[in-house]
Amino acid sequence: MIEMQIKPIETEEELLGKAAVHYLGWQQAYGGLIEPGHLITRQKALEIARNSRQKVLIAKTGGQVIGFIGYGRYRGEDLQNTGEIYGLYIFREYYGQKVGYRLMNRAVEALGQFPRIVLWVFKDNERAIRFYQRYGFRFDGTEMPFAVEPRLIECRMILQTGKDDRK
Repeated sequence: MIEMQIKPIETEEELLGKAAVHYLGWQQAYGGLIEPGHLITRQKALEIARNSRQKVLIAKTGGQVIGFIGYGRYRGEDLQNTGEIYGLYIFREYYGQKVGYRLMNRAVEALGQFPRIVLWVFKDNERAIRFYQRYGFRFDGTEMPFAVEPRLIECRMILQTGKDDRK
């Protein structure tokens, strides 16, 4: 396992690193799924990094940002008292080295007050689905078309945390 630090973004360099992971993460993860014109641009990734109100943790090794996770309160209206993983992206060369697992652990810990945590994953993103299933997420049957490319279906997965569900 590589030595890395999991932390909030604190510097401009880390913010730029998070944006780079977001941009390249989209290219690497969705290059065969999403039409090239619908992939996130460098500018959009930087805009999201600068304007995002979500909580974000980055993974760094050797001073380089190699992954990030965004999380917070569930944005949907159908589930109350629920947390959400908004995004988890890692540079491909770090796949299989526990970067995603360690980021997920920290986000789940930060969302510890919620009895369940949800995330959305493309139905065809088999690698991500396998990771989330190994972590304990399960499909709940909820699906929706992806906003910018409706032929793609996003599926909701839920992790039951074992906390009391006090609404």
